[in-house]
Amino acid sequence: MCGRYAASRGPEDLAGIFEIEKWAPEESLAPDYNVAPTKEVYAVLDRPLKDVEDPRPVRQLRTLKWGLVPSWSKTPEGAARMINARAETLHEKPSYKRAFSSRRCIIPADGYYEWVTGKQERELEVDGKKKRPRKQPYFVLPADGSVFAMAGLYEFWRDKTLPDDHPQAWWVTCSVITTEAETGPLAVSPAEGPHSLSEIHPRMPLMLTPDRWDAWLDPSRTDLDDLRALLAPPPEGLMRAYPVSTAVSNVRNNGPELLKELEGPEEGTLF
Repeated sequence: MCGRYAASRGPEDLAGIFEIEKWAPEESLAPDYNVAPTKEVYAVLDRPLKDVEDPRPVRQLRTLKWGLVPSWSKTPEGAARMINARAETLHEKPSYKRAFSSRRCIIPADGYYEWVTGKQERELEVDGKKKRPRKQPYFVLPADGSVFAMAGLYEFWRDKTLPDDHPQAWWVTCSVITTEAETGPLAVSPAEGPHSLSEIHPRMPLMLTPDRWDAWLDPSRTDLDDLRALLAPPPEGLMRAYPVSTAVSNVRNNGPELLKELEGPEEGTLF
């Protein structure tokens, strides 16, 4: 799954990476090292501009709320539960099917956090001893330091309790697509701990390699069978993972220190 990630790149950097044609400086976000559900996040999407005659899709950097609200939903409640969409079923789920057909985006990140339960804690659970597991967080990122381009979906939702000219009348929300975690070896493994992403968690965000960006963002591609081919996982061996401080487990903590690599898991969270 993807429940927390880091995003420190600014709009100028992202504009160069993704060949952005349009972005609004007033929508700029501060670097965020602990992005949590319901926060405002950057998303790259191809869409025609409003109030212009040219109907061609324009690559834009937009600010969206993380937690998808389907267009047909009566209320925005439940958005925090729709931060992830499973790649295997989104083509048939009512909440995601229409967005998958024509509203796909890329959510740029430095990498994402995932938590594993320490071996000693799991043994206590198996023995029936009720003790809250203390989980060790890991930061997962491309081994070459490139942007982690997470496949996403976005949707528009109209708050009918507000007038048309209200600035919050329309919500634009998004969800990160997840797939089965890689079972192959990491490009760089920690000295002690997991040696594959599947040893950390059974799911991972679907990372799109640059050769798939244009096809994924193209809104003219609407055939579901054709699009499902784009959901294939990236080649294995592109990722690395390392332990970070349990401070990241508190959403109120934020800063580059959260990305500091530890020499090993924190005491009490041995893998």
